Amino acid sequence: MDKKTQKKPTESPDKGRILSKPRIFFGLTFILLSAVLAFSFISYLMNWKADQSQAGTMLDKTIQSSNIFGKVGDWLGNIFIFESIGIASFIIAFLFLVVGTMILKKKIFKPWKTIGHSLFFICWLPIFMGALTKGQGVLGGVYGYQIMDYLNSIIGTVGLWTVLAASILLYFILEFNLRPSSIKAKLSKINENTIGKVKSMIPDSEEDFEADEELKEEADQSEEEPAPNVRVSEINSPAGNNPINKIKEQPAAITTNGFSEISTSAEIDTIVTPNHTSFDAEPKEVTQPVSLNLSTKPVVPVSTPEEAFDIRPSVPSPAVTPPPAHENIKFNIEVAPVIDILDDSDRKSQELVEKHGLYDHKLDLPNFHMPPVDLLRDYGNEEIAINKEELEENKNKIVGLLKNFNVGIAEIKATIGPTVTLYEIVPEAGIRVAAIKKLQDDIALNLSALGIRIIAPMPGKGTIGIEVPRKNPTMVSMRSVIASQKFQNTDMDLPVVFGKTISNEVFMADLSKMPHLLMAGATGQGKSVGINAILTSLLYKKHPSELKFVMVDPKKVELSLYSKIERHYLAKLPDAEEAIITDTNKVINTLNSLCIEMDTRYDLLKNAFCKNLKEYNKKFTERKLNPENGHRYLPYIVLVVDEFADLIMTAGKEVELPIARLAQLARAVGIHLIVATQRPSVNVITGMIKANFPARAAFRVISSVDSRTILDSPGADQLIGKGDMLYFNGNEILRLQCAFVDTPEVERIAEFIGEQKGYASAFLLPEYVSEDSSSSSAGTFDPNEKDALFEDAARIIVSTQQGSTSMLQRQLKLGYNRAGRIMDQLEASGIVGGFNGAKAREVIISDLHSLEQFLEDLRS
Repeated sequence: MDKKTQKKPTESPDKGRILSKPRIFFGLTFILLSAVLAFSFISYLMNWKADQSQAGTMLDKTIQSSNIFGKVGDWLGNIFIFESIGIASFIIAFLFLVVGTMILKKKIFKPWKTIGHSLFFICWLPIFMGALTKGQGVLGGVYGYQIMDYLNSIIGTVGLWTVLAASILLYFILEFNLRPSSIKAKLSKINENTIGKVKSMIPDSEEDFEADEELKEEADQSEEEPAPNVRVSEINSPAGNNPINKIKEQPAAITTNGFSEISTSAEIDTIVTPNHTSFDAEPKEVTQPVSLNLSTKPVVPVSTPEEAFDIRPSVPSPAVTPPPAHENIKFNIEVAPVIDILDDSDRKSQELVEKHGLYDHKLDLPNFHMPPVDLLRDYGNEEIAINKEELEENKNKIVGLLKNFNVGIAEIKATIGPTVTLYEIVPEAGIRVAAIKKLQDDIALNLSALGIRIIAPMPGKGTIGIEVPRKNPTMVSMRSVIASQKFQNTDMDLPVVFGKTISNEVFMADLSKMPHLLMAGATGQGKSVGINAILTSLLYKKHPSELKFVMVDPKKVELSLYSKIERHYLAKLPDAEEAIITDTNKVINTLNSLCIEMDTRYDLLKNAFCKNLKEYNKKFTERKLNPENGHRYLPYIVLVVDEFADLIMTAGKEVELPIARLAQLARAVGIHLIVATQRPSVNVITGMIKANFPARAAFRVISSVDSRTILDSPGADQLIGKGDMLYFNGNEILRLQCAFVDTPEVERIAEFIGEQKGYASAFLLPEYVSEDSSSSSAGTFDPNEKDALFEDAARIIVSTQQGSTSMLQRQLKLGYNRAGRIMDQLEASGIVGGFNGAKAREVIISDLHSLEQFLEDLRS
């Protein structure tokens, strides 16, 4: 029987079988779970910093999640990625897909082999990501960080990477059979498939082609019969075998008309075709110099290349003799002037500038004087006194302690600051950084000092820093930093001077580049002094026409000192009595008014084709913007909130949402935020707030959890208070000593500014009418149209003294819409007060007896 006889393919028993409904249900369920896990993990990795503070708040309806699957997605990402195996969680989603295809009997993967590979990478990938990120972020998860840290402490960093590399190399060797013999066999196979085929395509050198023979015969004929004039049309060659002729051109002669006649002497060379592969001897040159005159004919369709040109022997023309070289020729050089093409608006603005000069925004207060430095108190000599005995004692204690723990030091250097001394040590080779970092509490115990902070390693340096508080710290006064040349000569738009660094240098930052600042710290650690230092530095640099403050002070006593400068620097609502806001309802209206101001400024920038406030004011100063179109000089607006936690507790989302919107969008239009709180918890400093405040200042806090809430890293709990602070600008954390400005100094500055001539009133923000107030004022109460359950609802409200719509729903078994209408009628009639955010409404009538009299009056 012939071996090539075709056999009928045997059908598998599963091919024609219909899947049962439970198998289809469970298979699709596993595939759907795989997709849900994958997209939840992706969304969690994109938003984990903002949603980190929402862990454990799944049942809280007021908190919204950024994950595409909501709080369930946050919970899945937190369980699998953050608390487990990091990005290796995607392998679990893949395994769900594999199980689903197995249930549906789709043989897409080899199940047991796929599961084995997945288990290996579930174990290996978190450790690798933990070693790569050094425990930062969530890519390695808790499992990867713990195993990496354990291996790092046992076998060191080099041993850890050796184990990781050896394990992945062994995996690839076992999986792909990477033995020397198999690698050599694969290379030889590749060599045969590529180089062997190329060699087989190259013809032998002994082959003679017909084209070469014809070329040789024509070359011999041209040697025997020389022809002085040759026409190209006389060379007849078979179609597809025409030899290629080279025409070597000589310089053309210049005619009397000034144009060159196309006259060339050509040498017709026989060009060896590419098929000629003989390298024994070079072809003989059989050229004959011929003078040719090439004149093109009109472009018509031709069948041969010879018909495209009329090639005739050229007639020599008389040559034009060039002028003698020594003859003098007049040579003039003119440079065209640069002409600016101006449109009508630019020309008009230029004429206005020439006539009136640049617009000066300071002319409204031409006699205003900036506060002098003498208003600040001089605390005497602030030079740092070096106590060599203290330095030597601390150095010996640090070196001795590290030696007791077998940590060798190659070099140590001390940098003395106003409050702390930084000891930079260079460990010996082979010493792990983690070994020194773990000794923080032991060093603090040995030095008998509070606030030991270890920086391992120092950013940009090959050292490890140990910050030790000084026994006799030096005060950093506000006068010393304001009078410094660095502050006086700065060109920042909104210069903010915080104090001095460890190296005793004045530290400044530009508020317009931050662009918002979040400050937090425990009570009495210098937070209010830090706010006064920021405000003082701005008052010393900016004219009242360039800067306005919106101050929110729920405590009513911290920012009241600045009420004297209301007509110079403060901004308020048109109907507000005081510029410094202390009422929660007015805070909500003010924040929404700032959002309206922000949108208005964006419209002005859009019409002026500017990207930021600085470009817009420059155009307005150059008189390129017409005030009749609504354009005006825009000052910077700085919103200062002294106690943010109180606002969150009383108003909640009504305050958080406009602040988040301002923090996201207001930077380009010159509105900047300074938010301070003494309660750095996750329900106050939420993920939405932190994501929009890249610059943060942390004073001393109680626990490392609070420090991580502010700075996303520990350290603020190791500060010593009294203005000792950490500043985080998004890149690195700096330890500063905040400048001290006392209350009498702030009073003198405010009085100096307030005594000068100011504007007619404070800077007026756009008017904002809340929906609740507009609806309540627009709605009128008609006793004839009251609800049938109006009196019953009034008795329930007065008896419980709680104006809650949800309580009316429960007590009277009503729907929300009807209960809401009854509550509006109770408000319009004067029984309950207006809407008060998250709190219940105020009940105006105190007892049932008064209510019955009120209802009797309504009936009559």
